[in-house]
Amino acid sequence: MPKSQNQKLKLIYLAMLMQEKTDDEHGLSMSEIIHELDLCGIKAERKSIYNDFEALSTVGMDIEKRTELGRTEYYLTGRTFELPELKLLVDAVQGSKFITRKKSEALIRKIEGLASIYEAKKLARNVYVANRIKTMNESIYYTVDDIHSAINSDRQISFQYFKWNEKGEKKLRHNGKIYKVSPWALTWDDENYYLVAFDADAGEKGMIKHYRVDKMIRMKVLDERREGAEHFKNFDMALYSRKTFGMYSGKDEHVTLRCRNQLADPIIDRFGQDVLMRSVPGEDCFDVTVKVAVSPLFLTWLMNFGGDIKIIAPEYVAAQQIELAGKVIDAYK
Repeated sequence: MPKSQNQKLKLIYLAMLMQEKTDDEHGLSMSEIIHELDLCGIKAERKSIYNDFEALSTVGMDIEKRTELGRTEYYLTGRTFELPELKLLVDAVQGSKFITRKKSEALIRKIEGLASIYEAKKLARNVYVANRIKTMNESIYYTVDDIHSAINSDRQISFQYFKWNEKGEKKLRHNGKIYKVSPWALTWDDENYYLVAFDADAGEKGMIKHYRVDKMIRMKVLDERREGAEHFKNFDMALYSRKTFGMYSGKDEHVTLRCRNQLADPIIDRFGQDVLMRSVPGEDCFDVTVKVAVSPLFLTWLMNFGGDIKIIAPEYVAAQQIELAGKVIDAYK
């Protein structure tokens, strides 16, 4: 058979065809495969396609043959990502505040491309991006990539940091100060991306700080090598995130809480299964001591439970809670 102009691309087109139009539940007959290739300008015979299937199997494409009710079809049964895994990826993208709406839609289309056309429809029906609260910083993807590059190359970075004012405008913090830090980790907390870095100019010996990545602009990777390695030698990111509410800075403290028994679930959800909960004799309560960064956000979290959680110690933290509650009451007078 004379080779067509696209004959050299036959194996590639065949692989794409099986990925796009077959899955565990949908197959193609040999005549349908030949017809689809013909639409791409490729002439093929059954025997050559059998040989192509064997070649594709050597690179990991699991193509099976099934015969039901007199019809023989061919299926791609093994994929890099299973449908439940793709659904998880879609959920993560559409639920992430740090990804803009435009980028969310683009990423979801790419994720759908990892599935067959039939599975892609199952993904599309679960997509609700339009009304989600999303970041407006379109450059966050490049910022994240640059931060990873700085970490991998052991370099410091510089950037400017902003906040929103009452007019909905960006306002640079500290009159446009250029922040210079050593990046050590990225973490995703409370639906936002945070950079965890060492600031050598903070305090007498420097300190660990964190920054919202979507509020960093004009970031540059510098030539200077990173500092603060001794602070991150035994750094536990999971522990750091658990004790820091909404990545809000505060003084580290062991705080003892007295909680109603029905609040065991949110306590474990927040602080982990390894917390020691001690029953209070004669009361429907338990005490638990947790290490947290004492901040207004931590105190506000406690207030969500009304009087069902009480700070037992230390006294100064309980006093801060009373002061905060008083301010809330005063606001309504």
